[in-house]
Parts: sequence; C-alpha cells; structure tokens
Amino acid sequence: MTGVLYLIPNTLGAADAADAEMLQHIIPEQVQQRTASLGYFIAENARTTRAFLKLVGARHALSRPLQEVRISELNVNTPAAALAGLLAPLLAGEDAGLISEAGVPAVADPGANLVRLAHQHGVTVRPLIGPSSLLLAVMASGLNGQSFAFNGYLPVDAALRARRIRELELRSRAEKQTQLFIETPYRNAAMLGALASECQARTLVCVATDLTLASEAIVTRTAGQWKQALAAGKAPDFQRRPTVFLLLAE
Repeated sequence: MTGVLYLIPNTLGAADAADAEMLQHIIPEQVQQRTASLGYFIAENARTTRAFLKLVGARHALSRPLQEVRISELNVNTPAAALAGLLAPLLAGEDAGLISEAGVPAVADPGANLVRLAHQHGVTVRPLIGPSSLLLAVMASGLNGQSFAFNGYLPVDAALRARRIRELELRSRAEKQTQLFIETPYRNAAMLGALASECQARTLVCVATDLTLASEAIVTRTAGQWKQALAAGKAPDFQRRPTVFLLLAE
C-alpha cells in the first residue's frame, strides 16, 4: 500500500519573520496537526520549510526532532529524472508532505509535476486548506470572480510585456474575464507602469500586496487613475513585496 501525498499550505510571508500567533490565524489547526505528524517532506526550499516546521512545532509536537525530519528539495532546477526518487518513499508506504515556499503547493509551483507523477502511480493525493494569494486577490479585487485566468509571469522585455498586456486586455474584454499575473517583486513598479500606460483608461487594475500579512494592501483603480497617481509620484509601497496583479477590461 502506498503512502499519502499531502499538499500542505505555507504562510504567504517568510516563515522566519512570522510567529506562532500568525500561523494560528492562517493555517488551520488540523493542517498543523497533520504537518507535525509527518517525517518526510518535499519542499521548494529546505531552509524556509524548516523555519515553517519550527513554527508548527511550537504548537504541536513534531513526529521526530526537527533535525531528523527529512526534507528533499523540488524546485525549478530539479531535473525531471529526479522526481521518481522523491516519490519512492511514498511508493514504499510512507506518507509525505509537499510544501511550496509560500502559499499552496502545485499552483504556480514546480510541485505540480510531482503531483502528476503521484497520480500516475496510484498514490493518494490530499490537498489541505490554506492561503492562496491568487484566490485572495480575486476575492478582494472587486473584479469578475465568475471567470478568471492565471497567466503566471509576463515577459521581462518591455516591448514583449506591453504586447502581452494588450493581448490579455483584449481577451478580458472579449470574455469578460479577470486576468491575473505575478511579477518578481523588484519589478513591481515596472509592471504597474506598463499596465497604466498600455491598458485602456477604463480598464480596472488591481494591485494586491503582502496578502494575509500585517502590511497587506489591496487597491483597485482604473488604468487611467493609476496613470495619474504614478505621474503624481503616488506609487504603491510594493517594491520587493509579493504582489498579484489583476485586470478586467470593460
């Protein structure tokens, strides 16, 4: 009998900057308990995962000392050939937890490849409840929550990014669909500037930063209003802070 692959949500901020009180309000108690019961994890980042487990361990006794918990990394640099080795303990009957560096695993996260392989081998996959920055952003944006699409990262090149924004705006208008995307935090200003200049003035643009954190900020304005704000030097305080961008063309 194979083990179970639990998809374990993480906080949306750096775990080493959080505290047990924060964890209590963001990660459900049952999820913390299940996490504490596991001794094998596949994680995007071993260091931040140990920090997260330390927080969990402050409230629930871990199944073994933290230094003895096995953590194998799975990130964008992990070759496809290594996935079988990561799954091997589950095929031998051991339960495991898949943890992203932030938020829910397997969404905008390389863990999706392991989940697919688990299904191929008949391993039970159980997603656990926790914060998703994408869904939280849709909820709080005031944009269309009936139809939306996540587009990952847009091109870094300014010309290609501008063209992609115009394409997404056309799709949004044609399908009345909210378009979501993310950016490397140090390029947030460039992304908002491109949205303000490339979108039609009436297109709604939401900027959702540091979701679930004390510094959370969610603002929805038209592209025209954002353009005026940026011209007046009133940009959001979002540099180097995780941000979700959304647009809805009318």
